[in-house]
Amino acid sequence: MALSPPTAQVNGDRLWHSLLEMAKIGATPGGGVGRIALTDLDRAGRDLFARWCREAGLELRVDRMGNMIARRPGADGMAAPVMTGSHLDSQPLGGRFDGAYGVLAGLEVMRALNDAGVATCAPLELVNWTDEEGVRFAAGVVASGVFAGRFDLDYGLNLPDRAGTTTMGAELARIGYAGDAPCGGYSVAAFFEAHIEQGPVLEQAGLPVGAVLGAQGQRCFAVVVTGEEGHAGTLPMRLRRDALVGATRMIDGLNRLALATDPPPVLTTGYLQVQPNSRNTVPGKATFSIDLRHPDDAMLANLAGKVETLCREAAARDGLDIKFQETSARPAIAFDPDCIEAVRRAAKRLGLGCGDVHSGAGHDACNLARATPTGMIFVPCEGGISHNEREAARPEDLAAGCQLLLEVMVERAGIA
Repeated sequence: MALSPPTAQVNGDRLWHSLLEMAKIGATPGGGVGRIALTDLDRAGRDLFARWCREAGLELRVDRMGNMIARRPGADGMAAPVMTGSHLDSQPLGGRFDGAYGVLAGLEVMRALNDAGVATCAPLELVNWTDEEGVRFAAGVVASGVFAGRFDLDYGLNLPDRAGTTTMGAELARIGYAGDAPCGGYSVAAFFEAHIEQGPVLEQAGLPVGAVLGAQGQRCFAVVVTGEEGHAGTLPMRLRRDALVGATRMIDGLNRLALATDPPPVLTTGYLQVQPNSRNTVPGKATFSIDLRHPDDAMLANLAGKVETLCREAAARDGLDIKFQETSARPAIAFDPDCIEAVRRAAKRLGLGCGDVHSGAGHDACNLARATPTGMIFVPCEGGISHNEREAARPEDLAAGCQLLLEVMVERAGIA
């Protein structure tokens, strides 16, 4: 079967060079990136992105949440734009591709269309969303949430940092990116986000791209286990109410529960605090987190109930007190069927192996899905490693995902 020629050919070398240039801003000794939102390094990354957008002839505006929106006009100026984008902020010891790939793949789409002289009917827009990661402030993906109507503007601007010394609005003003354009409030024809998978499925399947069906739902809990402090040398083992021992039994039980469930969830305890945290004192209190995710909301709710029951029963067996509190919840997101099919269809035209995948992580696209037809394109990352300085991706996979992004955006926008 003869393959359809690409609408315009992306320049993989140019995309790779742009990614490496952006990665110099906030580069870490381990080969990653630490470009935390609304810091001076974030400002430097924004400035570079703004320069590249202007050099590509894009019209750049900044909205009140600091989202940077670059527009390539279409023949029909009244048509709703087809949008793409991701984020340039990172984890403190993050990788070079998480987020930045989606932004710079969108930029390469615009550059490639310019090179080929292709005009679209509808305008195209490229967005660098503010603070996707949520490292400094109390929550992530807030700016795209304001754009999509999930959060109020005042909530976003007044979101405090974790130290309680400043707000998102104040830091936007400090770095010069407190824009005056409205945040959202207009129709978007479709939103497509390109991203590294942040998991191993595509790499293990030998596939260069994936059509993302949706994002897993998430339930998060804080568990406080209380026993009683005692002297490590004089308190007999049988008389102890050791909160840390109780917490570790719970964590082990939760891991066993996840492994025994089909289809399996992902369950993580990433935070553990012990009091008094002294080597010769029996711990009297242990606090730990539970992050539970699954693509099916009914299964997620069922598992959440089992998780709480397991923890409470374990505490009772060990004579410990327990406080079990849900701290956040996010329902599963299903992306638009037409957008998913557009990704599959374009991959077939280009001769790219494409598999259906779910996202285990949250993305700005999950917010956009509440307001407009949305799809995501995944490309493999080596070993499924992300949020890590060792995060890596192959240039050819990044180029393939970018070409696929160009095709689905032009298909939706139409050629003038």
